[in-house]
Amino acid sequence: MSEPPVLPDFELPATGNQRFRLSAFKGHPFVLYFYPKDNTPGCTDQGMQFRDLHKEFTKLKVAVFGVSRDSVAAHEKFKAKFGFPFELLSDEDEEICQGFAVIKMKNMYGKKVRGIERSTFVIDRTGRIAREWRGVKVPGHAQEVLDFVKSAGL
Repeated sequence: MSEPPVLPDFELPATGNQRFRLSAFKGHPFVLYFYPKDNTPGCTDQGMQFRDLHKEFTKLKVAVFGVSRDSVAAHEKFKAKFGFPFELLSDEDEEICQGFAVIKMKNMYGKKVRGIERSTFVIDRTGRIAREWRGVKVPGHAQEVLDFVKSAGL
């Protein structure tokens, strides 16, 4: 089985008046979780799970980042409201969402809408995807990601 390709470099605006650049994390594994929308029940739950396990990810030297199409301003409010200790990345142009193929047609109240399929990627220190989860169900997911990170020895 061949190794997955190294991801192409990308840059996104982030909370904390920062910019996230993939190449800046070369040599450092991290979690990138894509979620549909700030301040919605499932997305809030997902963020709170990563928040509650954040110290364990930090002990393993693995950063966590959330990504959605919301603006940085919306992310700042969402982050502050729930005390997320990690940065949220804004992909308003869907460039990175398209790159990770997380934009899907979904059913919402009987209507077809384009949106982010909840997905999580663990990126290893070489810039490759070590593991991916698509169509994520929120309950227990952050723990499953943490368990993978622990077992993978990233």
